[in-house]
Amino acid sequence: MKTGTVKFFNETKGFGFIKDSESDNEYFVHVSGLIDKVNENDEVTFELQEGRKGMNAVNVKLA
Repeated sequence: MKTGTVKFFNETKGFGFIKDSESDNEYFVHVSGLIDKVNENDEVTFELQEGRKGMNAVNVKLA
């Protein structure tokens, strides 16, 4: 499991971005990949899965 911070999340559109704590990479997250409801600046744990445009954060939970 990776750890990171929710940099941006738009509840209306159902997507956002998570910044990885270790690498500073940013990963796309879709509402379908969430386990817990998240807000901007929340600390989360997540896994990565190959998506259509690169790696996506999935199984996202509050840390």
